Amino acid sequence: MSLISEREIEEIRNINEKKKVKLPDGTFVPALGQGTWYLGENASNMECEIRTLRLEIEFGMTFIDTAEMYGDGKAERLVGKAISEIRDKIFLVLKVYPHNAGAKNIFTKAYQKTH
Repeated sequence: MSLISEREIEEIRNINEKKKVKLPDGTFVPALGQGTWYLGENASNMECEIRTLRLEIEFGMTFIDTAEMYGDGKAERLVGKAISEIRDKIFLVLKVYPHNAGAKNIFTKAYQKTH
């Protein structure tokens, strides 16, 4: 049993699709996005948090903001799992600690976290 009908999901998606912001390079992103602070911090909530992110994406909230400092990287990993099959439909914003800024550090840290 669903708490919301397919018709209601479609209505919400249509509203979100109409509200876009144009970036300087011409890219349009949803005006309403999802923040991920506190996500991934409690392993027992992970599946529920993944389902929630995916539902919000269904609603057209395809702008996701996360950072390596959120849950010490756990939020980033949770987002990765949630969007793994639909990455090309998501506008993802990632933030890094200042000491990890710069191309060399960003790519080195990303490599270290995945290997």
